[in-house]
Amino acid sequence: MKPKMIWANLVAANLERTQKFYTELGFKPNNPHSSNELVSFFLGDNEFVIHFFLKNSIEKNVKNVNFGDSQHSNEIIFTLSAESQDQVDQWADEVEKAGGSIISAPESFGNNYYGFAFADPDGHKFNVFYM
Repeated sequence: MKPKMIWANLVAANLERTQKFYTELGFKPNNPHSSNELVSFFLGDNEFVIHFFLKNSIEKNVKNVNFGDSQHSNEIIFTLSAESQDQVDQWADEVEKAGGSIISAPESFGNNYYGFAFADPDGHKFNVFYM
């Protein structure tokens, strides 16, 4: 089976806050798919789609699946590529200014790797990574 497309569905506690956070980071809104139950964004050159649903809305529509508390557990971690170490540091500054939490500060590790991890206001985890 070969899917035509793949996207992510995550839970958000406050859609207005989620909209503000990702807009401040410069992510492109996927407005035709935003509503009073979800906000949606395109990420990267391939325009990967992430929908952020209110928990009760997605659990109502995705039967027999319970979504956990992303503040205390991981459902997934996304990795965003950076073009340089300076860009990684810029991302870290922008994430903090937009209201995200730095989980691990930018640092070098391994051979020629540099990056950091952050959480959005709902606790969804991301890496920003340069290699």
